Amino acid sequence: MILLFTDFGTDGPYLGQMTAVLAREAPGVPVIPLFSDAPAFDPRASAYLLAAYTREVPAGTVILGVVDPGVGGPRKPLALQAGGRWYVGPDNGLFALAARAEPGSRVWEITWRPERLSASFHGRDLFAPVAARLARGEAPPGRERGADEAAQAPGTDWPDDLAEVIYLDHYGNAITGLRAASLAPDATLEAAGQRLRRARTFSGQPHGTAFWYENANGLAEISLNRGRAADSLSLVVGSPVLPGPKA
Repeated sequence: MILLFTDFGTDGPYLGQMTAVLAREAPGVPVIPLFSDAPAFDPRASAYLLAAYTREVPAGTVILGVVDPGVGGPRKPLALQAGGRWYVGPDNGLFALAARAEPGSRVWEITWRPERLSASFHGRDLFAPVAARLARGEAPPGRERGADEAAQAPGTDWPDDLAEVIYLDHYGNAITGLRAASLAPDATLEAAGQRLRRARTFSGQPHGTAFWYENANGLAEISLNRGRAADSLSLVVGSPVLPGPKA
């Protein structure tokens, strides 16, 4: 299957145009939109989100990732092979955390270009056709980078855990770039001047009480039982979330 990870949103033509190219170039391969609202113009926050949410997808999956504020500029297109999965998109750090999580990952710089390549929509014109090729079992159309070159790619100096909000979901929960496993079982988090205790899940908390918990994908998430934590705490993508003293 091909998973889509973009900041396109679902309004307008962008997601539909890219999906149409995949249907044309890889007929019969399921195409699943994993995220259509990744942090806009923010490859760094998106990198932590993508790594956590693609960790369990099966080998052979192609992840087409487009969070690409530098489209049309000097950034390179790439294909990453990590954990038996393929990632296709811009070389701007979007796949840096996914690559780091899988020893032995390999990177190709995509050198193929379509006959028609717009300056502003590489997701449709370049990345989607390459993702389709990989889904069909073909080799990446480019040159493989050496280890030294890959070690200098964007995002290689980003920390393993990002102490910030990286995503706000439909319910107003604030997902952070902190792996819950990296925090002590009784650690607190400090956000918007408040100290938040850890809970196992929503139902054990009083209504209107903010807390944090390990979400289903292993990240520390700030929530409010039957409420919107993002609104209550005025959290946005990029808000700092710092590990505090133990409860």
